[in-house]
Amino acid sequence: MTVTESQQGVRQRATAMPMQLLDGTRLDDARRRPTSTDTPMLWFDGELASADSLQAPLTTHAMHYGTGVFEGIRSYATRNGAAVFRLPEHLQRMRKGAELLGLDFDVERAFEATLETLRANDHRDAYIRPLAWFGTGSIGLDVSHLSQHFMVATMAQRVHLAGDRTRLTVSPWRRNPASALPPLKLCGGYVNSILAKREAKSRGFDEALFVDDDGNVVECTGANVFMVRNGQVTAVEHRDALPGITRDTLIKLSGAESRTVTHHELLDADEVFVCGTAAETAPISVLDRREFGDNPVTRELSALYARVVRGEEPAHAGWLTAV
Repeated sequence: MTVTESQQGVRQRATAMPMQLLDGTRLDDARRRPTSTDTPMLWFDGELASADSLQAPLTTHAMHYGTGVFEGIRSYATRNGAAVFRLPEHLQRMRKGAELLGLDFDVERAFEATLETLRANDHRDAYIRPLAWFGTGSIGLDVSHLSQHFMVATMAQRVHLAGDRTRLTVSPWRRNPASALPPLKLCGGYVNSILAKREAKSRGFDEALFVDDDGNVVECTGANVFMVRNGQVTAVEHRDALPGITRDTLIKLSGAESRTVTHHELLDADEVFVCGTAAETAPISVLDRREFGDNPVTRELSALYARVVRGEEPAHAGWLTAV
């Protein structure tokens, strides 16, 4: 992709009003400053700068009200270099959340910013966090006159479940209903996940499972849920759950049925696994008092997914964007 004239305008405006840095220098100076290999570069409002030099004002609206939208994306080392998995789909989902909040969001600019940040940090296997948010201008609930910002960070580290066998428990908390908060990656909505995760960890579990008032499975704090019974793979479907991109990938790879699943069905399954960009494909070893033994179908799907994201399955090469 090439940078459009509108993107050039965004970059010119960002340069005209540089971000204040921790040491008092300007953003354009920080961009030229040599950085150590321990300090990654971060994309902020059209420019790359040292990640440890940027700061946000304490009156940043998103800090007070959660008025931002983000994505979790992964890049992987392949035989032909680093590649980002299903980048366009992630950014289109982010665009939906941004439009809902009233944030301007340029998918093409975000696409290029993601690749540039990965290149600047020389990251291959990495977690990618783009974030768009409202900044300063007022401290009330009207966002129409607030500044708007966009950043991309890349981290060469494990996050969330990362494919590990996981101890799962039903949360006493309920998932945000879609009728109150749409199932998109809106920053403020994830307080719900944090509460559930914290409570589950306090009882010795790794992850929390949301179940609705009718006993139907929704999702985990940051992952969608699948079950296997008699060799048949079923994807949990619920209106309050995030339409996961990894979930969609595994449905396409496995031919899984997508439908409502009750908590009792999950307890009676042969295998249960959860999935997400950060979680990848994580087998469930325990669901409260129910222990799961061998998980051959999950293992097979996990191995297939690993080959796909690393460019070893030519039929799915179109899901990868070369860095």
